[in-house]
Amino acid sequence: MSQRLRKFLSYYKPYKRLFYADMVCSFIVSITVLAIPLCIRYITKNLEDLSPDALTQIYVMSAVMLVLVAIHVACHAFVDYKGHMMGVFMERDMRNELFEHCQKLSFTFYDNHRTGQLMTRISNDTFDLAELFHHGPEDIVIASLNSIGAFIILMTINAKLAFISLLFLPIMALYGVYFSRKMHHALRKSRDRIGDINAQAEDTLAGIRVVQSFTNEPFETSKFQNENARFVESRREGYKSETYFYNGLMTLTQLMTVAVVIFGAVSIVNLSLDLADLLTFLLYITILIEPIQRLGNFIRLYQEGTTGFHRFMEILETQPDIKDARDATELSQVQGNITFKKVQFKYREGYNHVLKNLSLHIKAGEYVALVGPSGVGKTTLCSLISRFYEIDGGELLIDKTDIKDITLTSLRKQIGLVQQDVYLFAGTILENIRYGKLEATEEEIIWAAKQANIHNFIMSLPHGYETDIGQRGVKLSGGQKQRLSVARVFLKNPPILIFDEATSSLDTESEKAVQNALEQLITNRTTIVIAHRLSTIQNAKRILVLTDNGIEEEGTHRELIDRCGIYANLYNMQLRIEDVKGEDGTTA
Repeated sequence: MSQRLRKFLSYYKPYKRLFYADMVCSFIVSITVLAIPLCIRYITKNLEDLSPDALTQIYVMSAVMLVLVAIHVACHAFVDYKGHMMGVFMERDMRNELFEHCQKLSFTFYDNHRTGQLMTRISNDTFDLAELFHHGPEDIVIASLNSIGAFIILMTINAKLAFISLLFLPIMALYGVYFSRKMHHALRKSRDRIGDINAQAEDTLAGIRVVQSFTNEPFETSKFQNENARFVESRREGYKSETYFYNGLMTLTQLMTVAVVIFGAVSIVNLSLDLADLLTFLLYITILIEPIQRLGNFIRLYQEGTTGFHRFMEILETQPDIKDARDATELSQVQGNITFKKVQFKYREGYNHVLKNLSLHIKAGEYVALVGPSGVGKTTLCSLISRFYEIDGGELLIDKTDIKDITLTSLRKQIGLVQQDVYLFAGTILENIRYGKLEATEEEIIWAAKQANIHNFIMSLPHGYETDIGQRGVKLSGGQKQRLSVARVFLKNPPILIFDEATSSLDTESEKAVQNALEQLITNRTTIVIAHRLSTIQNAKRILVLTDNGIEEEGTHRELIDRCGIYANLYNMQLRIEDVKGEDGTTA
């Protein structure tokens, strides 16, 4: 048994009792379907004989049929409701597992996958699997029992007519297999196309402010329509295969019925078959056709389900690039010493190294600033500390412990990150600050907001801390969002802080408010600041100038200015730019 098949069957395990009950009810449904035509045959035979107690026998058999119908309805209802719910439960389990797994995958995975495609795999693909989980075994049981049972009964009635019916089945099977393969190919393509549509829609709507500001709505519409057109073409191929599949099977089943009627009528004329048997035969032909229709439905569900399962497993089988070592330890009682020993890193095989043989030591409680041109690896260096990416060589230590020997959860709990591009979740201000410490009380949240210099602003809002900030905090200014993110880190209270150009996109007033909040936060903590505006880091105990060659300069602001090197040039250039802006009447 393949590993994927074992994985597929494992989702039945928590619901074994429900599954067995569903199969028993499916078995009973099949038995009742096979039994009712025999009851009808019994009644029609009595009509021919007209025995003295024929009426009594008809009444008794009618009562039996009513009981069979009642049993059939009850079992079919159980299969229909409970069976569907079993499929939904399994769909829920798979969706939970996939979502949980996605959260374990590293930044490298998300650098190469679009969110819309992942959303399709989490939602659409698992829905199709639910249908297969439920209907698959049920259709197999009912179709198998009905077809085998009906054929055995047909053989007892008239072997010649039964063999005539049997001749159609291999043709149907070969026909179904051929077009089911074409359906599978088309379905896989359409799934990829709907993922592209979701990815395009998510990309455009997430950036709707940029789209509208550049009046590029027609361009985005054109891109969306192009993806939509590709989806239509993939569905055209799929529907064409489905049409051939279902109409071909329907034609063959109708030809089977016609053949039985013709040869049955000839048999009646030749006195080798009576009318009651022909009527019964036609009823069982209908039962024999029903499994074929179920087979068609099963093949459709199988193609949709297996396509979804393969796409589901592609993500689930993607192993996180970064995971805990077997003997990883919890990081506690952190002082905050950070050491890089000849660290090397590149984003992908074949790419140039972003960092090469970088060595650096940051003391506990030290305030260090990183400056340098764009693209030299400042953000990358900080991302490595949180182990968002894995280093290719060297060692990275926290308090003399290699971060590869520390559990990811305990490592990241000790680090507070404030980025330039703040991400706020849809919801209230209270919920967004509490994200830093989910078990925090309201008093702790208010304390964190006060430390971040945003409490007064929050209280000025109509609903205070219960104010809804919209998707990604669109109802707040850049400075307000930054201070909320600072409050979130205050609440987390980590010993190590990383500020990734946290004030570079703010106006002077907002920058000052955020800067004051940051100065409150960095007290007695190891702090690394990636600075765009060099005027904001003059109080740093140590400034590191990073270039493509590594750390080329380090020292205090005054020392680096006196050295007249790279830092001094960058600083003087910014001063000239600010002077020009001042002369133009604009703010720096």
